[in-house]
Amino acid sequence: MTVDLLMSRMGTLVSVADSADSDVYGNVTETETETSVRYELQQQARDEVPDPGAWQVGAYRLFLPAATSVAGVDRFIAFELGDMFVPYGRIYSLDAYRGLMGIPSCIGAKHSSLSRQAEWARLALRNEVRSDFSVFTGNDLAIDMVRYGSDYLLGLSAFAPDAFAERDRRWAAEESSFDELNDLLQYLGFFAFRPPVPGYRHDAAMFLKLRGWIDSDATPAGAPQRPDADREVLADIAGRLTDVL
Repeated sequence: MTVDLLMSRMGTLVSVADSADSDVYGNVTETETETSVRYELQQQARDEVPDPGAWQVGAYRLFLPAATSVAGVDRFIAFELGDMFVPYGRIYSLDAYRGLMGIPSCIGAKHSSLSRQAEWARLALRNEVRSDFSVFTGNDLAIDMVRYGSDYLLGLSAFAPDAFAERDRRWAAEESSFDELNDLLQYLGFFAFRPPVPGYRHDAAMFLKLRGWIDSDATPAGAPQRPDADREVLADIAGRLTDVL
């Protein structure tokens, strides 16, 4: 997929989704734009469009602001999200990823496949094609990807922002205690992001409540729930975290 083709497809997409009168499904409410865009991604996959790049176009619909044109975007971050997180998640081909790096306003991309190999391939491509392009790891099962050149946008960091800030400080200062703290946070990540992966949100709420950061660990109706037994494990991790901070 060439950069010109990618840009033209993105431009066409936004011009359709940005219609004030109606979107591609005849909805007239602007707040429905994002929902319709996500539905179209799923529908496109079901239709098995013969164009091998078609599903890629669907995925791009998720990270461009619906109320802007491509020409008007100052900068944006792309987002690859595996289907273990959401049913409509997609991981792009390396060819499509190369195309993203050819768009100057795309300053980086979050990668959430939970695969080291896939992320290493993107880092290698970044080093070859565009060194200023940021690869933001979303691999909560491998938070040490920062050692290989990734930046991060980790859901796990929401469990303990203070601990991640301290981890990063130790990393920058080249302190050996970085490893002890990183290993404990990784243990938390392996536990919280086990299948079904979306259940991590309930673990996050329980962990934040155990640490006194929030008053309730209730989650929205329909959200995946973790068993009550998780609290005992999370309390142990929270206590150990206090000891190493």
